[in-house]
Amino acid sequence: MNHDAVFVHSDQLLRYRFSENHPFNQFRLTLAIDLLRQLGALDDSQIIEPRMATDKELTLIHDPEYVEAVKKAGHGELSEAAGEGYGLGTEDTPMFKDMHEVSALLVGGTLTAADQVMTDKANHAIHLGGGLHHGFRGKASGFCIYNDSSVAIKYLQEKYNARVLYVDTDAHHGDGVQWSFYDDPEVATYSIHETGRYLFPGTGNVNERGHGHGYGYSFNVPLDAFTEDESWLSSYETTLREVAHFFKPDVILTQNGADAHYYDPLTHLSATMNIYKRIPALAHELAHEYCDGRWIAVGGGGYDIWRVVPRAWSLLWLEMSGQQQLTQSFPKEWITKWQPKAPHPLPSSWTDPDDMYPAIPRKSEIMEKNQLTVDKLLYPLRDHTK
Repeated sequence: MNHDAVFVHSDQLLRYRFSENHPFNQFRLTLAIDLLRQLGALDDSQIIEPRMATDKELTLIHDPEYVEAVKKAGHGELSEAAGEGYGLGTEDTPMFKDMHEVSALLVGGTLTAADQVMTDKANHAIHLGGGLHHGFRGKASGFCIYNDSSVAIKYLQEKYNARVLYVDTDAHHGDGVQWSFYDDPEVATYSIHETGRYLFPGTGNVNERGHGHGYGYSFNVPLDAFTEDESWLSSYETTLREVAHFFKPDVILTQNGADAHYYDPLTHLSATMNIYKRIPALAHELAHEYCDGRWIAVGGGGYDIWRVVPRAWSLLWLEMSGQQQLTQSFPKEWITKWQPKAPHPLPSSWTDPDDMYPAIPRKSEIMEKNQLTVDKLLYPLRDHTK
């Protein structure tokens, strides 16, 4: 049976948890799913359990020695000194019990979504537990142990011979995915993010275009700090349309970090919920234009887990499943249920108030800098298509 969209999830994904006070908190999955259920937008028939990725699948990207180190770390058998060389046991990526098993399930969730789409069981598939884009071949980084998107892209290439367009709208540069395919012309990586001048991981410059045969297939849109909706959306819409037209993918994989919002505590952008309505709408449109609808979406960053992530990720699923009309009202039951536990007043609308933050003094300068970045990125593409 073909579904238009499927939702890959298991509560076992909540076990991806570093510590009580760590900013990466998968409780946001619970909040987002409950919001969708209160809306009547998600039922059990649409939910598919993730499977665990095998060691063979993990080593499509990751070094076998690193996978063994993660296993040992999760069983208390890796020393602090040994872990440091693998990025394990750091402040960003502490060791925790069964970290290999839950991380392999997380990767398997993205592979499950990929199989659903590529075997025509669904046009679109979402796995909000995924999107850990900072993981490297032999090292954990930035809250990410295994890089599910990189593994899934390699899997899509090897199993389905697919040309993959990876689209990353997280406020942090999608470095792990970019470097995994930096010399591969069959994968285009696109990342729109806050400039690395101020933010981890410090990469993602517009001149990072690929290497060797992959030169010209890496695309970065580093936006200035305090970028607002108008400039963010203009940069996204203009560049992604041209990248998709140039590359003509077989499938689109989008990483949907929700940390470009003004409320996010780890970044310096000034976007509102407006961008989280448009981000998936454009991806959806391009998937149908170039890929017969084949669209896989994963989660990513997002550290205001109460006010931002549940709304952003709900909007993603509503777009993917064709239920945009449900945004006409916001469920009061969700606010009533969660407000006693929330550290801030919860939103009562899908949109943000116009006076959410004070006017940005450098607005025109920021917009001008972002436009120059867009022009610099697109110049070779426009030259190529003449």
